[in-house]
Amino acid sequence: MPQAIKVGLLTHAQGAHVTAYLSALANSAACDEVVLADPSGRWEKEARKVLGDKLTQVYPDHNTLLESEHPEMVLVTMEAKLAPPVIDAALEADCHVFAEKPSCVRVEDFEPLVHKADSGHRNLMLALANRLNPEIAAARRMIANGVIGKIYGMEMHLVADQTRLTRESYQQQWFADKDRAGGGHLIWLGIHWLDLAMNITQSSVTEVAGFTANVGGQPINVEDSAAAALKFDNGTLGTLTSGYYLDKGYNSHIKIWGTGGWLHLESMKDEPLTWYTAKGAHAGEVQTWQGSKQPRGYTPFVDAAIKACAEMTDPPISNAESLRALKTVFAIYQASETGRTVQV
Repeated sequence: MPQAIKVGLLTHAQGAHVTAYLSALANSAACDEVVLADPSGRWEKEARKVLGDKLTQVYPDHNTLLESEHPEMVLVTMEAKLAPPVIDAALEADCHVFAEKPSCVRVEDFEPLVHKADSGHRNLMLALANRLNPEIAAARRMIANGVIGKIYGMEMHLVADQTRLTRESYQQQWFADKDRAGGGHLIWLGIHWLDLAMNITQSSVTEVAGFTANVGGQPINVEDSAAAALKFDNGTLGTLTSGYYLDKGYNSHIKIWGTGGWLHLESMKDEPLTWYTAKGAHAGEVQTWQGSKQPRGYTPFVDAAIKACAEMTDPPISNAESLRALKTVFAIYQASETGRTVQV
């Protein structure tokens, strides 16, 4: 049987995606025990309902849990400003850490945590779950196998609804306050597409120029719109549009151009991956990926993270990749603030 470990869930009243994480923990065979720390008490009832006997203890604070339980891994989902000291305490307790993004309001608060995790041979994994989606894995294999040749460039957009920003309840949340969240759409949603671009092409952003703004004029002090130009270490150039523009739902794509064709990802559609190649049996044809879109989302990503910690195998996202995504986002913010190109 695969090895199973104890996981601590460290959160508070406004922890993000807690319901999804409870479901993921309940479904992971690699987790045989969950302990919860929630000073607000908001999540205990739901945790008991979802986890059943797998939830063995509930604590009123995070430090008491760490001192009493010594879990092999903790899942931290907290307001970004509050997360770094909790992650630090978990690493001090020799835990692997799975952290809901962004888990900081400045990259300078996260980078020392990565160094601490590295020195202690612990995983510090940011919750960028889209990278395990089946169509993303298929696209990554295609790029690695040279299906569209050498990469010339890429374009990305991830657009969500402006409607949420008009709600007073949303405006009062931590993710609508730059001092508590670090930023707006770019650090909350755009970061996913930046991570995917680097993951699929196995390259890193080295230089950025960009702008951020509150174009909708809602009473929030985070951006609802971001646009960036990106330079990658393989010579590729790319662009990102990241914003709250719609009345409802999402609109998104990642398009990668190569010497021998192109690849187009629309992960939220029923047919999420198409491509064109100028060589091979289907040269000159637009092809559609026929694989299943499942499993996807938090459940398989959390399970992969727990398995990696239990078995000491490669995690679904490395410490360096977690830091890389945040560095890229904060470089775009710096470029917007200074009006200058910024090295990542």
